[in-house]
Amino acid sequence: MNFDLIITFFLPVFAGLMYFAMAYEVRRTSKFRSMMFGEIGFKKIEIAFIMFGIYFITRPLQNLLGPHPMPLIINSARQFFLMAIIAPSILVAIFHWVPTPSGAPRSSAFAAYAVGSLMGIIFVLINSLAVSESRLIHSWGIIRMYDPVWFSNGKPVIQLVAVHLICQFVSPVGFLLLSAAYVRHRRHNYQLSNIYNLMPTKWRYLEASLVIFAATFIAAGAAVVFGKYYTYVWVIYFAGAIVSGFFEMKSIKLPPRETPADLKS
Repeated sequence: MNFDLIITFFLPVFAGLMYFAMAYEVRRTSKFRSMMFGEIGFKKIEIAFIMFGIYFITRPLQNLLGPHPMPLIINSARQFFLMAIIAPSILVAIFHWVPTPSGAPRSSAFAAYAVGSLMGIIFVLINSLAVSESRLIHSWGIIRMYDPVWFSNGKPVIQLVAVHLICQFVSPVGFLLLSAAYVRHRRHNYQLSNIYNLMPTKWRYLEASLVIFAATFIAAGAAVVFGKYYTYVWVIYFAGAIVSGFFEMKSIKLPPRETPADLKS
């Protein structure tokens, strides 16, 4: 089977379905465990997983809707969705795990979405400057798959690539690492570990999932810097999302304490 077909269709669809399943699992367990995380935080995590599912499962549209400018339009829309909405939502959801009636301060949510939106806008502008055509990556009967081509004249503008990667380092990478740092802080300062003795372990899995996901973006960015700029290098974060999802699911399914008879579904 054509490798491009696998990485542009099957991997993102599988990742999307997995995140939809995770959102369902959050909904299924939240009514029993929201007292440990906060109802607001659980709801926001569920919504964030649904948005991640949408982000991944719509990846094939970037290739199936025709040649330039459709791959550029779909790619820009999806990345803006990730940078301006999904990544800030993850950070805000983690902040809402503070067990207070009001949750996280509104200013923190505003700042997260404002910074994410700014990075998303810059990303879209850089995309529109750098992409001027598309390439055919797969043809199967009447099905043709295209991908945007950066610097079709063969002369990459390093400054544009640098700004492009810096924006993604801020959002989603920076937001994911900040979320992981906050989870780590909560894990090391959890005062009820003698009662809910598995909570630190749950948060360790969550922290690992966030770090893995962020690391895959960094690895893909390094592949861009030290290799040729092809869109398919971002398959790295499809694989990272899948691995991260397994850690996340482990965190969700692990009960807050051993033998939690009162929390069984």
